Amino acid sequence: MTQLVPIRRALLSVSDKTGLAELGQALAARGVELVSTGGTAKALRDAGLTVKDVSDLTGFPEMMDGRVKTLHPMVHGGLLAVRDNAEHAAAMNEHGIGAIDLVVVNLYPFEATVAKGAERDEVIENIDIGGPSMVRSAAKNHAYVAIVTDAGDYAELLGQLDANDGATDLAFRKKLAARAFAATAAYDSAIGQWFAGVDQGEKFPPRISMTRVLAGSLRYGENPHQDAALYLPAGPHVQGLPQAEQVQGKELSYNNYNDANAALELVAEFRDQAPAVVIVKHANPCGVAQAGSLLDAWNGALQCDSVSAFGGIVAVNRPLDGPTAEAICQIFTEVVVAPGADEAARAVFARKKNLRLLLTQGLPDPRRAGQVLALIAGGILVQDRDNGAINAADLKVVTQRAPTEQELKDCLFAWTVARHVKSNAIVYAKDGVTAGIGAGQMNRRDSSRIAAMKAAEAAQTYGWATPRTMGSAVASDAFFPFADGLLAAAEAGATAVIQPGGSIRDDEVIKAADDAGLAMVFTGMRHFRH
Repeated sequence: MTQLVPIRRALLSVSDKTGLAELGQALAARGVELVSTGGTAKALRDAGLTVKDVSDLTGFPEMMDGRVKTLHPMVHGGLLAVRDNAEHAAAMNEHGIGAIDLVVVNLYPFEATVAKGAERDEVIENIDIGGPSMVRSAAKNHAYVAIVTDAGDYAELLGQLDANDGATDLAFRKKLAARAFAATAAYDSAIGQWFAGVDQGEKFPPRISMTRVLAGSLRYGENPHQDAALYLPAGPHVQGLPQAEQVQGKELSYNNYNDANAALELVAEFRDQAPAVVIVKHANPCGVAQAGSLLDAWNGALQCDSVSAFGGIVAVNRPLDGPTAEAICQIFTEVVVAPGADEAARAVFARKKNLRLLLTQGLPDPRRAGQVLALIAGGILVQDRDNGAINAADLKVVTQRAPTEQELKDCLFAWTVARHVKSNAIVYAKDGVTAGIGAGQMNRRDSSRIAAMKAAEAAQTYGWATPRTMGSAVASDAFFPFADGLLAAAEAGATAVIQPGGSIRDDEVIKAADDAGLAMVFTGMRHFRH
């Protein structure tokens, strides 16, 4: 393979004109002949550059509203010819095909057209055909041709030409080829997904391909011996942690992202509601509270499990203020996520150099549609996001006693938190504050007991006469298969229960609730989280 290839002729055809004039001027200054099409040629001429139209190469005008312009042997012969192959060279000479050394192409804005809600005909017209063909031809023949598909690579290209006296080297062309094939694969993937999902309504098409763009490497994965990186969706996507402004602190680790996302998803349940604070440890909430102020909500959330809160992740549903920031900084905290922060809060956090402060400028919609993936050996599991929700009108009272108004509020609050706790999940709540959380146990009874134990420890720590589970509501993410888990909650002082129902022993569990004087409601919806 040829190592250095001088750039003598470049073909430019771009939808995104960012940096085009500057690139054209830099190439022209190096004596490169510019060949172009349609709007790209006009933009280059408007910049005062001399440009040859593709139609001058092919002998055919652009036709069919620009659908046919570069799909021609005079173009693809100049891209695909193996230049040190005698037969290829002879064919080029016989047909007057000139070599093309550089291709600069970016594709019709298909995803942007879909994202703006365009009609089907406009979406179809924004499926690029000639562009991907040129990209693939140039990338295949990277031994002789450099292919640039991203305006962000222009500076690197010009640096190559400076370093190699107007030529590109093989290693650089290989790198560009890899990026080019990834770009066309992503483009085709987006089109395929649109046809299957939007155009034809297939939730699970026969083939799926999901393109991601590297955002950066992480220090390591869950453990130091594991490498890790962050990727973003290639097309339109929900604004989340990767798009947040990191005001200060060390770079985020794999675990930081995972835990902070759990906190963000839970606090989003309370967007546009009263001030709320979520504290997460190892992707499980260890304290959640709503109150009249963020400071009061912080104190309530912390008191649920102050031991687990050490080294945790904090998320809030409204801009942070100075007093709340001061309180958060009284314990070691890894990450704080908020829609914003006032100057006083920023000043407080600035004293904790290692604390990461992430400002999201908003919270994601917890009811948004979408799919989630899980890797297993030999395959990928795909499912809908758990965006189901219930309200008071959806509840079915199954006990002799109906919950009071306050018990009902506490049931719904506990239920909201429980859907974000790893199964088996048990959450006690009272007056908008979690009293105890039991997560990830192999049986529901143990989750009930662990949550009650944490509540008892909190009472001892803060000198309360009784644990906050007394008079609380308890939520279970799935039905109680036996009465023992419910009885454990009753022993802890719970007076109301919210659960999905649906067990073959529901009658036994309902009778146990009645015997204990509990009010219990069924949701009819389960929220396992593994």
